[in-house]
Amino acid sequence: MDQFVPASSEQQFVEQIKRNETNRWLLEVLPDLELPQGTLTAGCLFQTVWNLKSGNEPEWAIKDYDVFYFDANDLSWEAEDAVIQKAREMLGDRADKVEIRNQARVHLWYPQKFGVDCPALTRVEDGIDRYLISCTRVGIGIANGAVYAPDGFCDMWNGTLRMNPKNPQFDLFGKKCQAYISRWPWLSVVA
Repeated sequence: MDQFVPASSEQQFVEQIKRNETNRWLLEVLPDLELPQGTLTAGCLFQTVWNLKSGNEPEWAIKDYDVFYFDANDLSWEAEDAVIQKAREMLGDRADKVEIRNQARVHLWYPQKFGVDCPALTRVEDGIDRYLISCTRVGIGIANGAVYAPDGFCDMWNGTLRMNPKNPQFDLFGKKCQAYISRWPWLSVVA
């Protein structure tokens, strides 16, 4: 395996996440869906970095690949499901690991799933900004390759898990940290 280089720059981050074959493939094929504000995000990105730092295969223990888009023209489940089904046809046997969600609809289902309200979002980045852990707030544009990383890369590289002040949910934060530490024991939680 190639030597791991810390993700201290956007370019290094992109190079690292593309060492995960599924990430690389999704970024190649998903532009055909023409998703408004389409973004590959969440664990498939930062967990790839943690895997590389740990000496694991890039895809090790990654449960799913999250794709966000934003379409406020139709907030129905049927419209979102039509996008999901179109993607399933395109993605074939990899479709079961890809979760596609319209961020314009999050406020409609979030209270039932997480027990707290969520304001109506206005763009994909608003959804990423609600992640429980600051260093996990990353995404890469499907059409343009633009990286969204409002907290930079230092905490991700160091495995520093801080609660996101924009979404302070202590119980969920603690559970998420425990789940991550069970897979990457070198991670640490800070206040």
